[in-house]
Amino acid sequence: MSVNLTPSSTRELDDRLDRLIGWYGDGTDGLSPTRTQWQHALDRPADAAFILVNFFRMKAEAEYQPDALDALDDASPGTGQDAFDRYAAVSMPAMARAGGSFLFAGPGMGAFLGPDEDWDLVVIGRYPGPDALWALFSDPAYRAAYHHRTAALARQTVMMAAE
Repeated sequence: MSVNLTPSSTRELDDRLDRLIGWYGDGTDGLSPTRTQWQHALDRPADAAFILVNFFRMKAEAEYQPDALDALDDASPGTGQDAFDRYAAVSMPAMARAGGSFLFAGPGMGAFLGPDEDWDLVVIGRYPGPDALWALFSDPAYRAAYHHRTAALARQTVMMAAE
């Protein structure tokens, strides 16, 4: 699913931004990007590769919305890590289908320099261009699993870097 999101396709970009906000929310709760953040990532040349560095802190116990909790195979939501594992089981193959790749995933060890932040997991993903990010976040299986991520996380920071 490759779509060229060049600056000349403003209407198409606006449509995609509206769809992402509809699927994931407006980002004001910190659970998804804001419209401006989505636009910053998607309104780039098609061949502009970039990296997302994800910092995750898990909740002790996963917190699902009542309707999502009913859909779980197990009666218990489990830990934040359990919920994140459910998300990862879908997001990892979805990332590959989208054309992206994971460069690193491992436990956080604390800061080496700067404020000491307590992260459970650091994940670095590479996207060959904005089309891959769009393909991931528009993937129906990924969208269906995203609630596991929000149930799992106490907080998150995702930084973007040009390659």
